[in-house]
Amino acid sequence: MNKRHLLLKLASLTAVAAAAGLVGCGKKTEEAAAPAASSAAAKAEPLKIAFAYVGPVGDGGWTFAHDNARKAVEKEFGDKVVTSFVEKVPEAADAERVFRDMVSTGNKLIFGTTFGYGESMLKVAADHADVKFEHATGYKQAANQRTYDSRTYEGAYMAGVIAGKMSKSGTLGVVGSIPIPEVIRNINSFTLGAQSINPKVVVKVVWVNKWFDPPQETEAAQTLINGGADVLMQNTDSSAVLQTAEKNGKYAFGWDSDMTAYGPKAHLGSAVINWAPYYIASVREALDGKWTAGAGKHAWWGVKEGAIDMVSVSEAVPAETRAQVDKIKAGLKDGSFNIWKGPIIGQDGKELLKKDEVADDKFLSGINFYIKGVESQLPNSK
Repeated sequence: MNKRHLLLKLASLTAVAAAAGLVGCGKKTEEAAAPAASSAAAKAEPLKIAFAYVGPVGDGGWTFAHDNARKAVEKEFGDKVVTSFVEKVPEAADAERVFRDMVSTGNKLIFGTTFGYGESMLKVAADHADVKFEHATGYKQAANQRTYDSRTYEGAYMAGVIAGKMSKSGTLGVVGSIPIPEVIRNINSFTLGAQSINPKVVVKVVWVNKWFDPPQETEAAQTLINGGADVLMQNTDSSAVLQTAEKNGKYAFGWDSDMTAYGPKAHLGSAVINWAPYYIASVREALDGKWTAGAGKHAWWGVKEGAIDMVSVSEAVPAETRAQVDKIKAGLKDGSFNIWKGPIIGQDGKELLKKDEVADDKFLSGINFYIKGVESQLPNSK
């Protein structure tokens, strides 16, 4: 009996020890697994971002500027983001297919970088509430789509100031892309800048009805030069206008990006867009869960936000004119200078802005007319 009692006692103690060992082992397993799970949670999946470009990334202008900003986003956020792009996406039904492909490959933030993508983006956005959409130069917003733009007219005005000083004939030329308010506003602002130096200056316009078409841009530039223009500006995406001016011994400007290298003798300066500040801000909002859209969600950035500049101004431009451009930049940055300030008269002779009246953004966004000094006719006018 004593022996049996001893054996039972030993068995009981062994069972207790085994149970304790199992509990301890389980605790260690849980503790070992916890850091791994925590580490996996800490390393979140990168935000996938896609860009749709209307032109080739090597256009030297509009698309090149957007792609430089995309690279700036990668540099800023590192492995927190993965970016991609599709170039030469037409402003047609095919754009909708491209946006749907971007969604299907897991992109959660999509930028459409030209005006003509608006309706396609709205359709795709309506079907994918979990994806964030941004439309450049657009004006229609949705619950998950907002719009953004740059005040390119500020760069156009500064170009006009330089052109007004450098022109000997008093006739300037502009190669226009598509006659939408954005482009018409730039032509008028260029004219206002030139008139601030030479009130008698006239501006001629030739439209190519495309954003990127080097042969047509070349032909349009040559037509303007043949018509007496000795300084050219463009609102198209290639360097063809500057190159044509170089071949003809005339002056011109780079547009959207620094185009000095394409025509160093003709180049008076480049009115550039820096999209990086906006893209970085937008991506940060998305990463931080602070990105919002909906009616009225429109950003319009210019010199003040570091989005617009006049760079690489030629040494051929007199020092006092370069100093004046710098003063204009400073005034645009601190809000003390207004480009669209009355009196401003329309091409038809009617007063658009009274003396000292300053145009608001609603006025600026709806410009579909020429001011006095522009000699050409708008394509949609009678």
